[in-house]
Amino acid sequence: MTTKSSIPESLQRHLQTGRTERALLVDRAAVDKEARTATLAFASETPYERYWGIEILDCTATSMRTGRLRSGANLLCDHDTKDVVGVIESVEIGSDRVGRAVVRFGKSARAEEVWQDVVDGIRRNVSVGYMIHKAQLVESADGVETYRVTDWEPFEVSMVSVPADATVGVGRSAEQLEAPVAPAAIAAAPATPAPQNQPQGKAMTDVVVVEQRNHAAEISKIGATAPGGAEMALSAIQRGITVEEFQRELIAHMSTKPLPTADIGLTAKEAKRFSVLNIARYLADPSAANERAMGFERECSAAVAKVMGREARGVFVPSEIQRRDLVVGTPTAGGNLVATELKASSFIEMLRNAMVLDQLGVTMLTDLRGNIAIPKQTGGATIYWVAENTAPTESQQSVGQVLMSPKTAGGFTDISRTLLNQASIDVENFVLGDLAKQLGLGIQLAAIAGTGASNQPSGLLTRITPSVIGGTNGLAPTWNNIIDLETNVATANADVGTMGYLVNAKTRGILKRTQKFASTNGDPIWDRNTNEPLNGYRAAVTNAVPSNLTKGTSNGVCSAGIFGNFSDLMIGMWGAIDLMRDPYAASTSGGVRIVALQDVDVNVRNTESFATVVDWLTA
Repeated sequence: MTTKSSIPESLQRHLQTGRTERALLVDRAAVDKEARTATLAFASETPYERYWGIEILDCTATSMRTGRLRSGANLLCDHDTKDVVGVIESVEIGSDRVGRAVVRFGKSARAEEVWQDVVDGIRRNVSVGYMIHKAQLVESADGVETYRVTDWEPFEVSMVSVPADATVGVGRSAEQLEAPVAPAAIAAAPATPAPQNQPQGKAMTDVVVVEQRNHAAEISKIGATAPGGAEMALSAIQRGITVEEFQRELIAHMSTKPLPTADIGLTAKEAKRFSVLNIARYLADPSAANERAMGFERECSAAVAKVMGREARGVFVPSEIQRRDLVVGTPTAGGNLVATELKASSFIEMLRNAMVLDQLGVTMLTDLRGNIAIPKQTGGATIYWVAENTAPTESQQSVGQVLMSPKTAGGFTDISRTLLNQASIDVENFVLGDLAKQLGLGIQLAAIAGTGASNQPSGLLTRITPSVIGGTNGLAPTWNNIIDLETNVATANADVGTMGYLVNAKTRGILKRTQKFASTNGDPIWDRNTNEPLNGYRAAVTNAVPSNLTKGTSNGVCSAGIFGNFSDLMIGMWGAIDLMRDPYAASTSGGVRIVALQDVDVNVRNTESFATVVDWLTA
């Protein structure tokens, strides 16, 4: 029995069928009419492209198990175990590293029929079925892996009528094997198109094979753009899912399985020992005593800097501290500063709680390292109508990337002199919670209305061209506007996923008192009696959506509104928080302003997923 350790892990995912085939041509000169025998070359070391990579069969006496064939295995027709037409007399491996077998045909009516076709040159294709027991990964280049099969076992030889690719001498039968399933084997692969002089039915089958190969190539190309994507791509190809389905799987994987973090291996006891207040005291007063008190935190910061490959501007806070349990106890040392709304399981969760975008299902990619590229499909295959015996033009999907690179966001919190003198976990929680809130609000503002200039990310309103126009000088929001926003997204076939609205408080107030239709009474656009107040969709409200826009003569009194699939809005966060001191603020009172810097970027996977309006009059 084959053991898993015999085969690379990246290949084991495809070892499910126990059936693999290759095909070669019969050499008519090797046919002995008197003895009713033929010499068949059934294996060589010619590299063969399968959907999961390149396969090379090691054709040596130590690699090929010939016991089954030498023990008198039958010669089959089209891999049908019930269609026996001969017996295998002998097997040899030549100095040219080609496996050959001498087969003798029977004298039954069926065997005579097949034998005569071989003699007449009508049946020229032979296919061998084999199982793989061991393989080695010998090369990986441009996303394509090459495996040398160092232990394999042929178990039958068949005459086949329709090989998938007889034009190049190596291929596989188009029929399914009926052989027993082995623990380790590789699924048969799509093949290249056959000559165009074949019948129309075969030509159309070849077109499907070409599309499958292009499909696999596109998935492999997308998978190569993300860590762990290559393994996911192999699984996707095996399952036969579409490029778009694989893209959704990869995005979901990246959002839940982020890139390596800035963890430095702190134990729970060490994480509890880390003190943000020690850092704050040192930043407020960099005396020798405070520097000694911050020794552990400085060591942690240096370790984070080594992991991230760059120096801190101030002091790095390890990821373990950002995920430290923040439990609010009795509010004594910090007074009543620790509010109940700060209860959360991690810094990231508190940051998300500060953003209403999280309510709409925005995709958060946390603990990133280095620039990243999110794959996306930018074009699809084309359908062609063709005449009889004419092959369609080959087409394939096109793939692009959504690029994200770190841009620094900063938030701050002021710590009084009295608070600095405390040593309570409650105060630590208060500081972290306030920093999370400030950062969350700043990141949300950039995600919605970031200009893309002055080191800002480009937010939704910058990336999306307004699709609904209120009027020359703006217009109060109407029911028609709501319908038009939804229609624009649906027209682009993008009305899937976590659909919702994002507006500011002024817009919500207008919508609550505006009727859907002039003739109605008590049927406002904003349904106050449901959690899905805008035409059955969720709606989040934040004043980060601007209300000071200008349209025509309406100066600074217009608001924006956004509708779309917010899972296509991606917010990426890199590494650890970098804490710095503002040397000017709060200095006269003996306190300190701590500035938290976080590398962030924002991008949109598909701009078609959103529709916007920027000239609603809400003054």
